[in-house]
Amino acid sequence: MKPRRSLLLLLLALAAALVHPAQAADRPPLGPPPKDVVYFDHEKVDATFVKGTALLLNNVYKAYAARRDHPGPVEIHQVDTDLFYVVDGAVTFVTGGTAVDPKPIGPNEIHATSITGGTPHHLTKGDVIIIPKGVPHQFTAVDSPFRYLLIKVKE
Repeated sequence: MKPRRSLLLLLLALAAALVHPAQAADRPPLGPPPKDVVYFDHEKVDATFVKGTALLLNNVYKAYAARRDHPGPVEIHQVDTDLFYVVDGAVTFVTGGTAVDPKPIGPNEIHATSITGGTPHHLTKGDVIIIPKGVPHQFTAVDSPFRYLLIKVKE
């Protein structure tokens, strides 16, 4: 088994083990997770990283071939835990602390301008970080392109 496929299957298994399904009442429901193994070949994964979009979405977990080229706002997810596996590049990523001027941007999602008292992490290829729901987090410096496998687990 190729390392990339093994890692994806491992992260999806971890995501499934952490899940307590709950459906947000204010958005259309996604379908249930697949019952069969899902495989994405390297060409599909590479093409998805170029766009920085989803590989698989369902009502329990979401898998993205994510890409970040610039710093962004503080994010706080009220129902999703994020699991990152860094594929390429490097970032400074701040977690925890207090979000400054938080504002809802959609169902169960909050953005803020900055974080005070957070913990900076320098993430590089091969690193894994897990951000529980409700924890403020922000990309503050990005060595572009930064590519990471992102698994969002609904709790």
